[in-house]
Amino acid sequence: MDTQNQKVAVITGASQGLGAGLVDGYRKLGYAVVATSRTIAPSQDPDLVTVQGDIADPATAERVIAAGLERFGRIDTLVNNAGIFVAKPFTDYTAADFAATTGVNVTGFFHITQLAIRQMLTQGGGHVVSVTTSLVDNADSHVPSVLASLTKGGLQSATKSLAIEYATRGVRVNAVSPGLIKTPMHAEETHEALSGLVPAGRMGETSDIVDAVVFLENAPYVTGEILHVDGGQSAGH
Repeated sequence: MDTQNQKVAVITGASQGLGAGLVDGYRKLGYAVVATSRTIAPSQDPDLVTVQGDIADPATAERVIAAGLERFGRIDTLVNNAGIFVAKPFTDYTAADFAATTGVNVTGFFHITQLAIRQMLTQGGGHVVSVTTSLVDNADSHVPSVLASLTKGGLQSATKSLAIEYATRGVRVNAVSPGLIKTPMHAEETHEALSGLVPAGRMGETSDIVDAVVFLENAPYVTGEILHVDGGQSAGH
């Protein structure tokens, strides 16, 4: 491939689950990838750079974007996939729960998105996709999750705000809102019970989310979209 024109995607929370699937998905699209998480392993693929670090630390965002520019010279897409989900009754949340969740879900989003968009503007465009949760729009009596709604709900609103701010400057900003997906977050023995909460009668697969992100990547007239991938949960039950 002509590396001068090869596009580059940055993916956070990239070591397992959805993140690992997104890395594979973008590599199949022909993108070079900069992948980051706290525990990500070194890469043997010349078109895949891995950066270890806590996305809640602004210095990690700087290292990730710098690594992408140093190796590939550009940043075309940012996928904000890193997230922390803590389901507890509201009054049981601790100060540590709050700090961890806001650190990854909000602070992490803010710093790396700011750096990525700054770079995209110098290139004449780019795409930001954030992974939220269907609980933002549809609170569930079985899953008390105020911190998810507080933080990921902020991302959803920020997605629309950024999409409008940069609509004339070539930077598209979208989000994917997953329902119950089979990832390491959900123990296998819970899958059957969780499937009963979904109108479609099954949990989603990592590939369902990857396909949604790839759709948005290839949809140049779509910006400010919150794409629900939740087996119908957002429509009702």
